[in-house]
Amino acid sequence: MAGADARESEYRYGRGREKARDAARVETFSDGVFGVVLTVMAVELLQSGPARESGRELPNALAHAWPSYLAYVITFAIAGQVWLTHHNLWRYVARVDQMLLVLNLFVLLFIATIPFTADLLSDNLRGGVTEQRLTAALYVGTVLGESVFVNLTWWWADRRRLLHPDLDPRLVRAIARRALLKPLLYLVAFAVVFIDPILSLCAYLLLVGFYLIGGPGDLRPSAGRTEDRSAA
Repeated sequence: MAGADARESEYRYGRGREKARDAARVETFSDGVFGVVLTVMAVELLQSGPARESGRELPNALAHAWPSYLAYVITFAIAGQVWLTHHNLWRYVARVDQMLLVLNLFVLLFIATIPFTADLLSDNLRGGVTEQRLTAALYVGTVLGESVFVNLTWWWADRRRLLHPDLDPRLVRAIARRALLKPLLYLVAFAVVFIDPILSLCAYLLLVGFYLIGGPGDLRPSAGRTEDRSAA
């Protein structure tokens, strides 16, 4: 009798009975976080614009507020590029497991930190070299952390066979190589912080521009011969 109960329990609660989870809810939640981050960033960085300053002519007020505008442009470009990468990679994910969800949460953790570091950056770009380096390092470290966890997310999805089963392995490897290049380039930009913080931020803009160019898996159909060409 006990053996029959054990078999019944295994049948009801075993892993074979677990319902597969697709990636739709993960993408929806992640898109919501990206939307909130971009909105908060705009409010935080642009709320002290020229219209709020007294005693200044508009041209002088615009010139005085340049750190906020620079931080906004850089941050919007980076956050937008990260969203594109997230969107392009997750369309290849067919199923999710607990670890993949956790890794994606870490990606979003660093994304949600961007408005805070961008606000610090805009407040200290006119400060001393020490303040510039510290805030630029925090900013660069946040973006670097995001790129590391994006790589871990793709690696785990491939390792655990969570990607679409008909996905060409050559495309999987090409996407992995392109994703791995990103944190390596970010490390170079991070090192430049200690030479010239402003130059480091400009380097990030160049990196964003590079990753806006279509590559393996970016904004391409996910079936047929197109995948083979993009992986080549």
